[in-house]
Amino acid sequence: MTIDSFHYLLLAATLMLLVGVLSSKISDRLGVPSLLMFILVGMLAGSEGPGGIFFENYQAVRFFGIIALSFIIFDGGLNTEWKEVKPLFLPGVSLATIGVLITAVITGCFAVWILRLSIREGFLLGAIVSSTDAASVFALLRSRRLKIENKVQNLLELESGSNDPMAVFLTIGCISLMAGEGSAWRMVPSFLREMVFGGVAGYLMGRVIVFIFNHIRLEQEGLRPVIDISLVPMTYLLAKFAGGNGFLAVYIAGIVVGNRKVVKKYVIATLHDYIAWVMQIAMFLLLGLLATPSRIAAIFWPGLLISVILMLLARPLSVFVTLLFSKTAGIREKTLVSFVGLRGAVPIILATFPFAAGIGSSDTIFNVVFFIVITSLLIQGTLIPSVSRALKLTSTMERKKRYPIELAPSDSFDAILEEIVIPYHSVAVGRPVIELDIPESSLIVVIAREDRFLIPGGRTILQGGDAILVLAKKEDIPQIQQALFKKKEGY
Repeated sequence: MTIDSFHYLLLAATLMLLVGVLSSKISDRLGVPSLLMFILVGMLAGSEGPGGIFFENYQAVRFFGIIALSFIIFDGGLNTEWKEVKPLFLPGVSLATIGVLITAVITGCFAVWILRLSIREGFLLGAIVSSTDAASVFALLRSRRLKIENKVQNLLELESGSNDPMAVFLTIGCISLMAGEGSAWRMVPSFLREMVFGGVAGYLMGRVIVFIFNHIRLEQEGLRPVIDISLVPMTYLLAKFAGGNGFLAVYIAGIVVGNRKVVKKYVIATLHDYIAWVMQIAMFLLLGLLATPSRIAAIFWPGLLISVILMLLARPLSVFVTLLFSKTAGIREKTLVSFVGLRGAVPIILATFPFAAGIGSSDTIFNVVFFIVITSLLIQGTLIPSVSRALKLTSTMERKKRYPIELAPSDSFDAILEEIVIPYHSVAVGRPVIELDIPESSLIVVIAREDRFLIPGGRTILQGGDAILVLAKKEDIPQIQQALFKKKEGY
């Protein structure tokens, strides 16, 4: 590669990233997941698009995909509130394991019939498309200012964060069977070993990461993200070396870090949110570049039929069977969970694995999987807001104010910033700040009044509807809310 060609390639890559991000504004207006736009940008830049870039390196995509998935899954664990998902642990894990298996088997059976594949090839395709991606669903709902009912959202987050390891295991297991390396019965103890070792490795590495962040002091703070970035792939690799599932390990490590006190956790969470988005965008652009539209068009009707079966039969059946005895979800909740079976980057990345194994039907499997992901994003992604509204399981999000001040949590500073809106009937209305019955250690730092922000003094008079930002200890917040919500006489 000459210097000029390298520069052209670098320019193309940066332009794709920029166009992909800008196109997300279009997706918000159209009401479709932004990840679909990233795929389309990649396809336009590909060999059959205006960009004309020929790219067919499946090994490189697989290698980068594993790294990208590690960061994406770690970020999912980091944002999982354990106290919220703990009551839903059993149904969530059941969906992530038994549900994934049922989805894979049903889809695989129909793939054998529709595509005339062998039984093992059909189950391989079913395994590849068996996991869901709820992250893109929540991004779509946020763009519409909608929020799914908490119980359903927590269940979906737990499932989508933990079902990728099962899909990876089934995919690799099917490939091993096709290569004559073992039998189906041997997959059961292998699965248990991977889950147990992966879980233990993830928990231990999570504790190690927390220890490192809390006890290592660096002269150059810019080096902290470098350590942070290196620990995620290290967790994946150590779990693999121990015979465990690397993706499960990084997810559990993320949960451990996200639910413990960590110095500058806000900075860590923000960093991983950025990394996860970069990885998702890069992966979808790369996967779009890898796709060949003419080959995908050739399997349009069988691909559409399998997509419909996956969306309307395999996924709903797996959800209702898995949650049959669960008391945490009713008919409406199960219906929405069934419909939010969105497919994302994981199936397309897994679809590159058969190429590395030299499986003859790799090209057909990849094109069908790619088509399934596109239709899932387009059909389910577009209809999810309407379906969730029809089931009365969404509410309109309150538009949060963006205050000109933020607080990064730290172990050395035991306080939080809490927004409290003063009711019009509150005893605080018409009184100066200095007369409020709140703890002396608490401080009102900003008042949001209509479209203005005020820095209050002791004699600042409070008004009904004021949104105040209070700096206080977490345990003092209920006392402050009680003092501000107390009604005037006569109300």
